[in-house]
Amino acid sequence: MSDSGSAEVFGDLHSESEELDRLVAPLEPGRWLLATPSPGWSIAHQIAHLTWTDSAALLALTDPGSFAAESGKALAAPDTFVDEGAAAGAVLPPAELLARWRDGRARLHRALRGAPPGGRFPWYGPPMSAASMATARLMETWAHGQDIADALGVRREPTARLRHVAWIGVRARDYAYAVRARDYAYAVRGEQPPAGPFRIELTGPGGELWTYGPEDAAQRVTGPALDFCLLVTQRAHRADLAVRAEGPDADAWLDIAQAFAGPAGPGRAPKGAR
Repeated sequence: MSDSGSAEVFGDLHSESEELDRLVAPLEPGRWLLATPSPGWSIAHQIAHLTWTDSAALLALTDPGSFAAESGKALAAPDTFVDEGAAAGAVLPPAELLARWRDGRARLHRALRGAPPGGRFPWYGPPMSAASMATARLMETWAHGQDIADALGVRREPTARLRHVAWIGVRARDYAYAVRARDYAYAVRGEQPPAGPFRIELTGPGGELWTYGPEDAAQRVTGPALDFCLLVTQRAHRADLAVRAEGPDADAWLDIAQAFAGPAGPGRAPKGAR
């Protein structure tokens, strides 16, 4: 996300957080213990994770040196640090956890809006601008909110905010191609990204077309934006989504795509296999 779109993404992050807040705030304490599709994670774990990552983002913005020390801990335990951070917060009484999440995200929003234009801040992947960090936080808020909605049996109406989630999903692959580096999906598998750009064409919630990449690219991905976002955040199995690929490289990418940093999780099983 370019800094020119900072105000928009900051506002959309706030709106996404508020929508999730309205979903969890009325829950009785016992319902915070409901299991979500993420193995071993309750609704409390999901909110605790968002609280923890908001705190990490705030630290990256305001105290990069301390963030470096914290990120070192993550590198030392890449397979467990996320679960440990969620578990530490999930044991709190729901009212206290909710209050911490609200306070932390409010402080993060103020820091994002007050960040110097053009500034770059450390993260667990490449350094990011404040706008890109807000985009990543929105993606995580939406994805973990989907886990909570699934646990509650709630269908959320897709909004135009999905364009931020779609952008980060596309950008993860395009960045890897442009610099001949590894994006998250290829890196965790020890693979190099394929040569050549992809064309992505997604239909937004209002019927609008969101496009990325050159029109004449041989490798193409098409489908509803919601389904693409569910795919790249690994909240649904490809077999259950209307996302289609043209070309072998695009087809292979849809099997492993991820919009988040870190190890690839097991993903979701197809509905018929549950």
